[in-house]
Amino acid sequence: MSKNLEIKKGVVADIKEKFEKAQTAVLVDYRGLNVAEDTELRNQLRKAGVEYVVLKNTMINLAIKEMNLDEMKSHLEGPTAVAFGYEDAIAPAKVLTDFIKAKKKMNIKCGVCDGAYLDEAGVQALANTPSREVLIAKIMGSMMSSVSKFVYALEAIRKKQAGEE
Repeated sequence: MSKNLEIKKGVVADIKEKFEKAQTAVLVDYRGLNVAEDTELRNQLRKAGVEYVVLKNTMINLAIKEMNLDEMKSHLEGPTAVAFGYEDAIAPAKVLTDFIKAKKKMNIKCGVCDGAYLDEAGVQALANTPSREVLIAKIMGSMMSSVSKFVYALEAIRKKQAGEE
């Protein structure tokens, strides 16, 4: 085999590994960004713990073919950058959609979350999901509400049995 083919196989394996390792991957068309805007976007993504790379469509296509994500094929036209979220599943979608709203440039092509294909609407829905901390706070609040109601009910029963009413 030629050395060039070996290099390409290595690149495809690396891309496949990134997709498999990431909780979420979002593909975007980055046309229209100037260098300052691209740097700003990269900084925002880096702060959120997201890896952002520009990849060749042919290499992505070979990687997704091995992962049975054929739905993504139709989105592999034009320049493509991928944001990989390894720790926070929502971060790539949230940072990219917020940036797109602010700059009115770029387009979300599609995404992958836990190995499942997401269309543009799915990525938008993911971006609108509250953060992990907010979800935990809501769950804790609802649990505390139930516990406090239970305590009040027990106290009312105790008072009734003791004849304190």
